[in-house]
Amino acid sequence: MLDAGRVATRLPVQDMDRARAFYSEKLGLEPSEERQGGLLYRCAGGEFALFLSAGASSGTHTQMGFEVDDIDAVVAELRKRGVVFEEYDAPGFTTVDGITEVEGNYPSKGGAGERAVWFHDSEGNLIGIGQPIR
Repeated sequence: MLDAGRVATRLPVQDMDRARAFYSEKLGLEPSEERQGGLLYRCAGGEFALFLSAGASSGTHTQMGFEVDDIDAVVAELRKRGVVFEEYDAPGFTTVDGITEVEGNYPSKGGAGERAVWFHDSEGNLIGIGQPIR
């Protein structure tokens, strides 16, 4: 039954005004709809919602990811807007100027892996951006 459904991400926020400002000013995104305690964003390949919550995510794993065609251009633009990317240094997983290459990819996506970056939003949610390596 669920294989016919659409997937939509939900991200908790503690301060809706702060989150709205972050997503607008830093990411260039505006909500397509809003309701009491929630903002809905629609992108080319899906949607996500911010919801007011007393709880918070741990921020230790990727909660939402964007797939882009030109990660270098996206990272450069987001840096201009003040987004700070995470740096990692572990065996087989090292970032260079925020970007790492991850080996392996899903067969349907083709390629040998993906180039990826991560950043935290204003509420501590960890967001990823990836570009398949073809």
